[in-house]
Amino acid sequence: MSADLKVERLRKVFATGIPAVDDVSFRVPPGEIVVLLGPSGCGKTTTLRCVAGLEHPTSGEIAIGPDTVSAPKRGILVPPRQRNLGMVFQSYAVWPHMTVHQNVSYPLKTRGTPRGERNKKVGEALELVGLSEYASRPVTQLSGGQMQRVALARSLVYQPQLLLLDEPLSNLDAKLRLRLRDDLRRIIKQTGVTALYVTHDQAEAVVLGDRIGVMRAGKLLQMAPADELYNRPADLFVANFTGASNLIEGRVVARNGEFGDVEVRQGRTTISVWLPQGVKAGEAVRVAVRPENVRLGGNGEEPNSLGAKVAGTRYQGTQTVYELDVLGARVDALELGTRVRFPVGSDVTVVLPPALCWAYPAQQTMAE
Repeated sequence: MSADLKVERLRKVFATGIPAVDDVSFRVPPGEIVVLLGPSGCGKTTTLRCVAGLEHPTSGEIAIGPDTVSAPKRGILVPPRQRNLGMVFQSYAVWPHMTVHQNVSYPLKTRGTPRGERNKKVGEALELVGLSEYASRPVTQLSGGQMQRVALARSLVYQPQLLLLDEPLSNLDAKLRLRLRDDLRRIIKQTGVTALYVTHDQAEAVVLGDRIGVMRAGKLLQMAPADELYNRPADLFVANFTGASNLIEGRVVARNGEFGDVEVRQGRTTISVWLPQGVKAGEAVRVAVRPENVRLGGNGEEPNSLGAKVAGTRYQGTQTVYELDVLGARVDALELGTRVRFPVGSDVTVVLPPALCWAYPAQQTMAE
């Protein structure tokens, strides 16, 4: 039976005195998959390990279903084995001297599950992960992807109320990673288990997560569905980390609801942009734009239609990245297609859709 996960004001400080997790709060409803995304050292794995009970939080509370499993101030710390969790690690962590069936059966055996029921549950778990025909095979004869499926089946076979996954695909080659990534969401959703997944891979997070939480320096900056995260980043770090690599310096000259006018190139040009709450007229900003949202061509009459010159091209087979001189800055534009439409030196009209240009206070940093 899946349960909800509540993390409230979680904080973990190691011997260095620097918080690895700093005042993190979120909730995962039953059956939802939440992905914690961020660069190395941001605190995502430490958060997961605190939920698992493998790390002891400095402060804050963690509840799984109706039960509080960690609350240092109240003296509550439930051991990992009593939290009814499933865990899948970066390493496969299978027992090499056992067969596939024996590996998956082991958690049930230690729980005293009768042999008949045990065999039935193992069969169902192996079918779920697509390994039914490998039941009697030694795990040492499996590929990396198959071994990770064994680890997943072993974590699900006893029907945990919460599944924790710590970068489970990072040890696989690119082809296997893509194949298992697409299967993982289907498998997790089919079981209905609540899941907390940790990764640094954005594509993985988007494919797997119902919601994605971006972390940096121990803080949870934003948690939202993928489309909101990619189209309304909470700050400059989230925007840049998720791919908005173009930055244009400017100053807000007027605000009208969610949108505003930003003056660039020492007042010679004004563009319309989306403004987060709190950004006021007169404030210096950096406008973030994704290369894939910069549109080449147009009739020059749309908002934010600008003249640009192609300074360089990077042909990538199925797409081309154009390096553009525009607004006194270098801006990349990504266009799908197998042909380069605009050679170096071309003059071209570009459109920066106002809803996809986001202005953040200039003092915000993108450093990890």
